[in-house]
Amino acid sequence: MTTTIDGDERLMATAQQIVKSLNTSKDVTDDMILIFSNFDNRLSNITSLINGGSGGGGGDKTKSTVTNSRLDSAEKIILRFDSSSGAASIHWEDSPDETSEYLAAIDEIIQLTEDLTLSPEVVDRAESALQLAMNRLEDEFRSILIRNTVPLDSNRLYGSIRRISLSFVSQDGEEIEDFGSLGEEESGNLVHERGVSLGDDLWVELVRSEAVNELREIADRMIRSGYEKECCQVYSSVRRDVLDECLVIIGIEKLSIEEVQKIEWKLLDEKMKKWVQCVKIVIRVLLTGEKRICEQVFDDAELIKEVCFIETAKGCVVQLLNFAEAIAIARRSPEKLFRILDMYDALKDVMPDLEALFPDDSGEYIRNEAHGVLAALDEAARGTFVEFENAVKGESSKKAIQGAEIHPLTRYVMNYVRLLVDYSETLNALLECDECESDNLQSSESDSLQLGSITPLALRLHSLLSSLQSNLGEKSRLYEDGAMQNIFLMNNILYIVQKVKDSELGKLLGDTWVRKRRGQIRQYSTLYLRASWSKALSCLKDDGIGGSSSNASKVALKERFKNFNACFEEIYRVQTSWKVPDPQLREELRISISEKVIPAYRSFMGRFGSQLEGGRHSGKYIKYTPEDLESYLLDLFEGSPNVLHHMRRKIS
Repeated sequence: MTTTIDGDERLMATAQQIVKSLNTSKDVTDDMILIFSNFDNRLSNITSLINGGSGGGGGDKTKSTVTNSRLDSAEKIILRFDSSSGAASIHWEDSPDETSEYLAAIDEIIQLTEDLTLSPEVVDRAESALQLAMNRLEDEFRSILIRNTVPLDSNRLYGSIRRISLSFVSQDGEEIEDFGSLGEEESGNLVHERGVSLGDDLWVELVRSEAVNELREIADRMIRSGYEKECCQVYSSVRRDVLDECLVIIGIEKLSIEEVQKIEWKLLDEKMKKWVQCVKIVIRVLLTGEKRICEQVFDDAELIKEVCFIETAKGCVVQLLNFAEAIAIARRSPEKLFRILDMYDALKDVMPDLEALFPDDSGEYIRNEAHGVLAALDEAARGTFVEFENAVKGESSKKAIQGAEIHPLTRYVMNYVRLLVDYSETLNALLECDECESDNLQSSESDSLQLGSITPLALRLHSLLSSLQSNLGEKSRLYEDGAMQNIFLMNNILYIVQKVKDSELGKLLGDTWVRKRRGQIRQYSTLYLRASWSKALSCLKDDGIGGSSSNASKVALKERFKNFNACFEEIYRVQTSWKVPDPQLREELRISISEKVIPAYRSFMGRFGSQLEGGRHSGKYIKYTPEDLESYLLDLFEGSPNVLHHMRRKIS
């Protein structure tokens, strides 16, 4: 910069010396000054330097002549390329020399308009020429922006997205979506694809880099000419349309809040998932790139580039926020919770980037809107969690599950809760561990909890699973058979324990919680044996059969064997249709039954069987050997009532 100034001074000094040294007449001097001025714009002020501020009328006349000559030359260039006059248009990118000449003419006129000593007539001429030039520059600015916009490559964007999938598949692989669809044949499977992350080096070229310098040259002259408003309007209008098109390309539709709330769940779920992906793309890629271009084009015009960017980006951001707001204020239902949490996490994650894009007072509106939507998503997530808790407590289906198997509610809740654990950090921040929730814990639970150290989510899960068990207790009473009630409770509580142990839930709920549930399973097993086998085992007691084994009443013995056979066959008939899905629990139950029944039967046969054996129709009463009974016990809890034909063949 210093070198340029020194060169200008030397040039001015040399020209001044030449004119003075000739010592010619006033008219010749004026002619030479005019020649120098036309030769180089930097010599336009030589008149005042030579006259030395003498105040003579000749100096004013000379200056006027030079000014008119400069204005004439600049006007000719501007009019030559004025498209409204029918003149030939500059091919801006193909004619660098003509472009430079045109911009130099504009610079000349801008310089003249800044001279406060010019006559009103000259100023009017200069401003008229400048207006023509600005109209042309405005059109060219728009044209260059449009021609050099780079189409968005969505494949490259989505190729840089890393997805995190969470999927918990139940035994039969079916899926239920909400509590309203719970039914006998459904499994309670939940599949949820959670969140995305972008590559750290992901960026896109929004405007061809070679066009940025041309845009900057035009913007600089429009701003210096006082046409910054028109320049900003053109820039914002073109780039706003481009951003709208980018949203369409990446899958974001422009929907009103009312339209969002009318979308059915499966489609809405896809749109929410798409939003989570796109909010990161828009803020961290598109708008960050857009601001970079804006800063390059408007360079040192701080206020202008800030206003231009906000006007360009505001509609795009508001469209994203409107969708999130519509989700936040919509009807709450448990299946929406994970997507709401995804949206909350995504918006919170990009909030620092958003605040950096819209700083200071000019971006306050956008920042406030974003924080308001984030708070609404926070409230929606907490409210939806409460809705889920209430749904677990209030689920009141009255149809008993065939075979006393695992209830769909149990499957749904446990798969749901396992998904919740992945959001522990977010949920712990959102959920408040207050006295109200502590009071909801059953006393048996609170005794085993260190309420001061337990996380808010863990506390709520304790309460939630207690509610689930209470609900299952109610559902067990749908079975008239007391033994079947206990099988149902064993199946469901074991399923809960397994889901806890096989996931991060185990760390949240703790070993004490798991041990208590295993103890409950053992209690239900004892209650099952008592309810199911007490009557059969009472037939194998010595009471009431008339003395010792040698003189026992044959009539009484026949009745005892007959009653035992009837009890066993009824149990077999009924309980082969019951289902215990877990093979280990199924085996443990059979062993428990065998340990009680087989020794008692073998002992009773050993003492009294000889009195009936060999007698008439003895096979009618002593149908089974202990080995037969043990074999039949293997058929229990398979959920296959057709195995009864095996026993019928034996009976016949």
